[in-house]
Amino acid sequence: MNRFFAYGCLALSMALVGSYVALSKPLVAALPVFLLAWLRFGVGGVAMLHWLKKPADEAPMSRSTRQLVFLESFLGNFLFSICMLFGVALTGAVAAGVIMASIPAAVAVMSFLFLREQVQTRTWAAVACAVAGISLLSLASSPHAQPEVSKEATQAQWLGHLLLIGAVLCEAAYAVIGKKLSGVLGPKRITALINVWGFILMTPLGLWVARDFDFGAVAAPTWALFVFYALAASIWSVWLWMTGLRHVPAQQAGIFTVMLPISATLVGVGVLGETLGPAHIAAFTLALAGVGLATWPDKTVTSVATSKRTG
Repeated sequence: MNRFFAYGCLALSMALVGSYVALSKPLVAALPVFLLAWLRFGVGGVAMLHWLKKPADEAPMSRSTRQLVFLESFLGNFLFSICMLFGVALTGAVAAGVIMASIPAAVAVMSFLFLREQVQTRTWAAVACAVAGISLLSLASSPHAQPEVSKEATQAQWLGHLLLIGAVLCEAAYAVIGKKLSGVLGPKRITALINVWGFILMTPLGLWVARDFDFGAVAAPTWALFVFYALAASIWSVWLWMTGLRHVPAQQAGIFTVMLPISATLVGVGVLGETLGPAHIAAFTLALAGVGLATWPDKTVTSVATSKRTG
């Protein structure tokens, strides 16, 4: 495969992730969060039924592997979806782009804590950039910075930031656990299995909300956007990432995570009409600096790649 084609797959994968993170804002305005997440897992599950079958050359799953698959889904699918969707609903696509840019740094720290992988000084600098960017974003949402915004709205933004930080931690845990799973299961089967668990975990909440929801009140364009969200989060972004990763070293592939915050911010400003103020630009610059520091390839250290499911 042409290396530049592999680069394109990696870049498009992360751009898709950033796009559906941003476009979840209008979706949560039309569909309750629990219902949206449940339907997304359902659509993804139907589309990936043929990925569930165990390949002939794959060993049966051990008890520890089954536990890791469940934990991967609980953190990376179930909790991530709840934190991300509620967080975007309370803040916006631009804020999500800034905060989600801290994923590579969070993965590096978790790899140090749980996998005992070496972390370079520049990675800790990336963590500092991520913290500074999120802090600046939060200060821009304070009552003193936004006197025209009500106290309730300000508190909602702070809660949204905390939920998005929770989504970052869930995604980082997903990447670290996925590193262990990838040694015993294929990427397609991992994706299908954790999607099934996500659907099972979300079903009680989804059914509870669906009882009184008027599906006919949702416009056709919103359903079309939902189908894009479900397929991009469950299938396309994962397939593109794994396809590119087969032909590009993991530490080099990590550079393309920069497309996530860029895509989320561009969609937020260009499509959703969100405002990009000076504080957002400064926070975004710090966030991108953190991504560059955390993911720039180094010949002496093997980095943990941020593997994607999404959603």
